[in-house]
Amino acid sequence: MTVLSELDAFALGAAFRRRTLSPVDVATDALDRAEASQATINAFVTIDRERTLGWARESEARWMRGDPLGPFDGVGVTIKDNMAVAGWPSLKGSAVTPKEPVTFDAPVTARCREAGLVILGTTTMPEFGWIGLSTSPLTGHTRNPWNLERTAGGSTSGGAAAAALGIGRFHLGSDGLGSIRIPAAYCGVSGIKPSFGRVPAYPISVMGELAHLGPIARDVREVAALLSILSGPDARDPMAWNTPAPDYTIGTADGVRGLRIAYSPRLGFATKVDPAVEKAVAEAARVFENLGATVDQVDPPVEDPAPIAWDIWNAGAALALAAFTPVQRAQMDPGLVACAQTGAAMPATALIEALLYRRTQVVVAMAAFHERYDLLLSPTMPTGAIPLGADLPPPGFAGQDAWGPLWTDWCPFTPPFNVTQQPAGTVPCGLDADGLPVGLQIVGPKRRDDLVLRAMRAFEAARPPARVHMSHSRS
Repeated sequence: MTVLSELDAFALGAAFRRRTLSPVDVATDALDRAEASQATINAFVTIDRERTLGWARESEARWMRGDPLGPFDGVGVTIKDNMAVAGWPSLKGSAVTPKEPVTFDAPVTARCREAGLVILGTTTMPEFGWIGLSTSPLTGHTRNPWNLERTAGGSTSGGAAAAALGIGRFHLGSDGLGSIRIPAAYCGVSGIKPSFGRVPAYPISVMGELAHLGPIARDVREVAALLSILSGPDARDPMAWNTPAPDYTIGTADGVRGLRIAYSPRLGFATKVDPAVEKAVAEAARVFENLGATVDQVDPPVEDPAPIAWDIWNAGAALALAAFTPVQRAQMDPGLVACAQTGAAMPATALIEALLYRRTQVVVAMAAFHERYDLLLSPTMPTGAIPLGADLPPPGFAGQDAWGPLWTDWCPFTPPFNVTQQPAGTVPCGLDADGLPVGLQIVGPKRRDDLVLRAMRAFEAARPPARVHMSHSRS
């Protein structure tokens, strides 16, 4: 018997073409499982069965007359709740944002529609995506399918959880300090933060040049396929590339033989890493050697760029919350409000210095580093998924007495590459001592998203990841 959730986007497209499966049946199955999972996983904000099935029927009609919009017409996609879908509200994980439906599609939503993808719903996120965890004042906890007492990560929380469960094949996320890579790593799936500007955005994020949009999926080939769909130009984003979107699936099977790869277990500044994570990533580096790459253990020549990211982030939070009243702020996540207060007190000159000068120094240093190395490997996160509801790992977690006062103290590996705007992907590379997924981060030079995807696919093919199913989730 065919299990629809186990068929990847390529297999679904082929079945639609042969007329052995209908997009309506696939969408119905996905909606059934999305609704059934809400009580435990809670990955969705909006599920609109009637509209979704209407889009699926339109796709079915296109396939029946031999006129699909593309090879993935009829494949299901979820959209993070900070991206506009005409006719649905965009709540951004907040209980105080306007509840009225928006009247336009974001560029990424429009590109999905143009490809014939069937939108399954909008997915959960922490308030305004401010933290790499899966709790918000609007929706409460989104749980990790691998262990219901652990976070799904954030801020693309519901998208990564849905990907792990096979609810839809494509998932849209955004990443300002790691918000694609963190939940993908914690939920045992793959994703990429593309080079800045590759995927257009509208409205423009208040986090400015830190904010990237990109795909999450179970398999790297699906990540590549969705990135191709999302990367079409859009005049509403003045910072987006105007070049046509390439087919990122081309070349993903070319392997890594002959590439020069740097392996950095701590990036030179991460002080706390779970030994199980460090071991899994070291083994992953050896896999690349076995695949024919030259791998050197070496740190990139930069100090921790997180302070640069935080200055930009806090200023963006101040702008995001500027229109909300004190009464509304009292209903918001206190951590987000604190970020906004810090940002509001920041001199404009400090923000410009972070954007123009301090960031440029890191960009130049990393560009020089990539003249020697094609790719950089590191952990995605220093631990497996942390306990649900905590802002930091508790004392003693993963063998550490304490993890620091800020959530970024337990998240050192992802923010640097928002600062530099480089493509950075994550792919599962093993399990920690609790049986939870460990992510391998693969970073490439700016505009070499294809090379990152190629390495991700090579590793995935050599070390197929473990999978979790709804029936396998444990508490």
